[in-house]
Amino acid sequence: MAKASRSGLGGLFLLCLLLLCLGAQPVCRRRPAWLPGESSVHIPNPHFEKMKEDILYHFALGTGTHDFPVLFGDVKFVCIGGSPSRMKAFNSYIAEQLGIASPSNGFPNICAATDRYAMYKAGPVLSVSHGIGMPSAAIMLHELIKLLHHSKCSNVAIIRLGTSGGIGIEPGSLVITRQSVDATFKPQLEQVILGKSVFRSTVLDKELAEELVECGKELKQISTFMGNTMCTLDFYEGQARLDGAICSFTNEEKMNYLKAAYEAGVRNIEMESSVVAAMCNLTGVKGAVVCVTLLNRLQGDQITCSPRVLEEFESRPQKLLGVFIKKRLRKK
Repeated sequence: MAKASRSGLGGLFLLCLLLLCLGAQPVCRRRPAWLPGESSVHIPNPHFEKMKEDILYHFALGTGTHDFPVLFGDVKFVCIGGSPSRMKAFNSYIAEQLGIASPSNGFPNICAATDRYAMYKAGPVLSVSHGIGMPSAAIMLHELIKLLHHSKCSNVAIIRLGTSGGIGIEPGSLVITRQSVDATFKPQLEQVILGKSVFRSTVLDKELAEELVECGKELKQISTFMGNTMCTLDFYEGQARLDGAICSFTNEEKMNYLKAAYEAGVRNIEMESSVVAAMCNLTGVKGAVVCVTLLNRLQGDQITCSPRVLEEFESRPQKLLGVFIKKRLRKK
């Protein structure tokens, strides 16, 4: 009996070995890619694997025309931001920080065949613009996450770097988002799908946020905070501004609202963090948001700093990401 049992185990071992050699994973060893501890990019779409070809229309890229693993397989850091010019500048900055020589004609825009988004690559760092607001960012993230999956990337972090309005903190401060909250201060993103509201968590990866805070301590004379980020649907009324074309509330109501936001742990306001958090959570990718504050909203609505000061402020998230990426690469 014992001999038969050993024979059966030996046969099972040989079968598993054969499956591995053929590139298959035995059922007993397979686990979903989005479970804790796994590092691959999960696509929670049952229809996805049925596609013979995937056209990433807004990137002007496709699996039938581009070899994604060759082009992007070494990517470990995806840095996203609203402006194409800002992401181009960040790509040049991080390339210099990593000692990556610029091509003679400069780093090419990988998405040059379209004017929807811009994409640049310097070694393991991919820099992509996402436009203004959650709808534009969501479209980009859908195609970006599919790109990472097709490229067989692993251990990837997606980090948004951008600008924001601060609440109760000095202009020029950096805020690392603990969780993105909606206009009612709840850590959720409401999306209407097939006529029904779907709510998704917008809590960001705690370890990654804490790692970024530690990196911020190396930036001299720049204050770094971890706090909640309020993500709104527009720049004016949705952010309690009095200076838009339309305003339906008083200054007193505005101040009461912003003070309530501060009491709820909100330290800055912007328009993309919720969709970044929700989509990273659903696909098993570690996500983070790092924004500089351009003003303290408790003191006003309009951005009045000079172009020179504004340019220096906008470079601060880049500097933090530079410290973070170099530290991560040194650990390998």
